[in-house]
Amino acid sequence: MRNRINVTLLLHLIQSFLTTWALMKAARMEPGNILTLVFFLLVFFFYRHVSRRLDHLNLFLLDRADMANCVIDDSIMHGRQTNLVSLILAMTFSALYMIVDYPSYIELLTSGLFRFGILLITFTGFTTLFYYLLKFLFSYTCNKKRLSETLFTPYQNVPYRFSCSRRRLSMVITYAVNLYRNHTAGASFLVCLLCWLPYYLYQYPGIMTPDSINQFEQVLGVIPYSNHHPWTHTMLFKLCYETGYLLTHNMVAAVSLYTLFQMCLLAGSAAYFINTLRQCKVRPFVLMLITAFYALIPYHAVFSVTIWKDIPFAAAVMLFDCAMLRMLYASRIRTQELLTFIISGVMICLFRSNGWYAFLVCIPFLLFYYRKRMKRFYPAILAILFAALIVKYPVMNAFHVTQPDFIESVCIPMQQITAVICNDRELTPEQLALIEQVVDLTYIKELYNPTFADNIKELVRAGNQDYLTAHKGEFLRLWIDLGIKYPGDYVDAYVKQTYGYWYPDSFYLVAEAEGVSATSLGVSHTPLIGGPLVIKAKEIAIKLGSMVPVYGTLWSMGVACWVMLFSIGGVIIRREYQKLICYLPNAALLFTVLIATPVATEFRYVYFMVFSLPFFLIVCMLPTRQEDSVCYH
Repeated sequence: MRNRINVTLLLHLIQSFLTTWALMKAARMEPGNILTLVFFLLVFFFYRHVSRRLDHLNLFLLDRADMANCVIDDSIMHGRQTNLVSLILAMTFSALYMIVDYPSYIELLTSGLFRFGILLITFTGFTTLFYYLLKFLFSYTCNKKRLSETLFTPYQNVPYRFSCSRRRLSMVITYAVNLYRNHTAGASFLVCLLCWLPYYLYQYPGIMTPDSINQFEQVLGVIPYSNHHPWTHTMLFKLCYETGYLLTHNMVAAVSLYTLFQMCLLAGSAAYFINTLRQCKVRPFVLMLITAFYALIPYHAVFSVTIWKDIPFAAAVMLFDCAMLRMLYASRIRTQELLTFIISGVMICLFRSNGWYAFLVCIPFLLFYYRKRMKRFYPAILAILFAALIVKYPVMNAFHVTQPDFIESVCIPMQQITAVICNDRELTPEQLALIEQVVDLTYIKELYNPTFADNIKELVRAGNQDYLTAHKGEFLRLWIDLGIKYPGDYVDAYVKQTYGYWYPDSFYLVAEAEGVSATSLGVSHTPLIGGPLVIKAKEIAIKLGSMVPVYGTLWSMGVACWVMLFSIGGVIIRREYQKLICYLPNAALLFTVLIATPVATEFRYVYFMVFSLPFFLIVCMLPTRQEDSVCYH
C-alpha cells in the first residue's frame, strides 16, 4: 500500500512538472517567473484532489449492496470508458490548442530535435491537465443519482416564500418567483424581450449592415432577387416590411416590425427550450440561470435587433433540437412536436446555405435512428426535404432568383491553392497555365489574406470564373496534386482559415455593429433613446467580454465547440447513446462551416452553436426516460 502511494505521489509530481511547463509556454512566461511555482503547486494539489475524489467515489460505489443498480446510477468509476473518453478528448483539446499556438513555443529554437522535444513535453503537459480536468468534471456530470437529487427533482406544489427585513421586498420577490414557476415559458419570453428592449429602442429600427442593405434593396425591388443571402429570409423580411408599411406608411417603422418579429422569434425559441426543461422537471433555479444567459448576455440582445439571416437560423436550430429532445423523452409523439420538427427543419434548410447541406448530412442518421418509428418520422423527414426542394428550385426559378456563384462554395480549396502560390512552391507549367486561365497572378501576394477569403474571391470574379466552372474536374485534380505535394501548406492554410471556430483563445469583437449602413433607400438610424449614458453603457456591456476572465469564455466560439465535444463525451460515458441524436444538427452545421467558411473568425456563422450552449450541457445531464425522476408525458 505504501509503495502504491509513493508511486502515485511521484507520478503526480512528474505530471505537475510537465503541465507547469506547458502552462509556462502558453502564458509566455520565463522559467524563473515565480508564477511557475504557483502553477506547479496548484496543479499538483488539483491532481491529488481529483485522484482522491475518484478513489473515494469508486470505494463508495463498491461498498453499495446492489452493484447492478450502482453501475446504472453512477457511471463515473475508474472504468475504461471514462478513461478512454477523457483521454481522447484531452488529446483532441491539446491538439486544437497547440496547432495554433505552437509556433511561439519554439520560435527561438533552431534544432529540430529540441523543437520536437519541447512540443512533445508541452503536448503531454496539456493532455495530462485536460485529462484530469475532464475526469473531475465527468465525476459530477455523469453522477446520475446525485444530479437527479439536485438539478432534476420534481416540482413541488408548495409555494415559494422569501423573507427579509423589508416586507414589501419579500412580497415582490415571492410573487415574481412563484409567477416564474407557474408560467415559466411566458415569463422567460417576456424577460428576454424586456432585457433586449433598450437595444431595440437605441438601435431603432434595427441594425442594418451592408448585407442587410443588400437584402433590403431586393425587398424594395431595386436589385434582382439573389440567393447569395437566403432568398427565403429576404421574403420573410419583405412580408414584415410590407405589412408594417401598409399599417404605418413609414419605411423606418416598417423595418422595425421585422426587427420586433425577429426578437420575438429568438425569445420564443429560448422560451421553448426552457419550457422543454420545465416539462423535464428541471429545477426553477436552473431555468432562471438559463433565462439569465439569454436575457443578460449582451450579444443576444444585439443580435436580436440585427437584420441577419443568422439570427432566425439560430432560433430554428434551437427549435429543431428541442423538438427532437421532446420526442426522445415523450411516451408518444404529439402533433405539436412533429410540426415544430418539420417547420424548424425547413427553416434550417432555407435560411442558410450550409443549413441545406447539413440537413443532407443528417438524413442517413435520422433515418437510422427513427427506423422503429418510421410511420411517423419518415413522412416528416420527407416533408422537410420536399418543401426545401420545392422552394429551392421551382419557386426560386419562377421568381428568377440568382444563385450564388461557384467560388462561394470552394473558399477553403481556393485559399489552400493560393497559399501554395504565395509560398513560391514549384508548379508545373501545365498547373500554372491552368491557374492563369482564371486569375491574374500579378498581385496575388498582396491580396492574399490567410484568414479572409473575400480578396481572392473578388480576384477570381474579376478574372475568368466561367473557365473555372467549366473545368471543375481539372481544378479538382490540381487541388489534389498540390495537396499531396505540399501538405504542410494546405494544413497551415486550413488552420488559419478556420481556427476561430475551434481554437478557444481567438479574439473577435462580438456584436460591435450598430446603426444603419449608409444608404439612400430612405431608412436611417433613428434611436428612440440615447444620450451619453446609454451609449457608454452599451459600449461597456459589449467590451466586458474581452476584459473579464471566465465571463469572457461565453464570448468564444472555440469554447462553444469544446463544450459541445465535452457534452458528447459525457453522453458516451453515461451510455445514453440515444441522446447523441440531439447533438447531430449542431455537429453537422459546424462541419459544413469548417469545410466552406470564407472568414476565420465570424461569430454569427456559428451563433447557432453559441445560442445552444445551455442545451449541450443540460441534455448531457438529463436522466434517461426510463429513470422515474424526470421523464415527462
